[in-house]
Amino acid sequence: MIEKIKALCVKYRELIVYIIVGGLTTVVAWAAKFLFLYLVFGGTAHPTAGQNTVLSIVENVAGIAFAYPTNRKWVFQSQNPNIGAELVSFIGSRLVTMVLGWLLNLLIVNVMGFSTFVGTIVAAIAVVIGNYVISKLFVFKKKA
Repeated sequence: MIEKIKALCVKYRELIVYIIVGGLTTVVAWAAKFLFLYLVFGGTAHPTAGQNTVLSIVENVAGIAFAYPTNRKWVFQSQNPNIGAELVSFIGSRLVTMVLGWLLNLLIVNVMGFSTFVGTIVAAIAVVIGNYVISKLFVFKKKA
């Protein structure tokens, strides 16, 4: 049984580490977002569309700053010597998923009327999945 678990951990190492790093990235990004929400916008549960946009930017800047080095080193174990191009590609991919998260948040909070906490959770699920797929296929792709 232990050998089967070890084999599964080896087989799915990248995905397991991504879930851990993605979870930590989410904590960092949400901490920045909700701290900003509290300090700048008074902690409202229903921020305006403009406030939601600012919060998305804050959340994503914090997430990108944490996620790039951790994904490069631990998740995808990148050996790409061209870190500058890789970082630009990473930031570009995260901007795509940032727009996805922002639009989901606007829809859920400003159109459907749910709280920013609900919008944040739903958007995060979509963004985490999108980030993994884009990072795996385009940013940290292994050379054949």
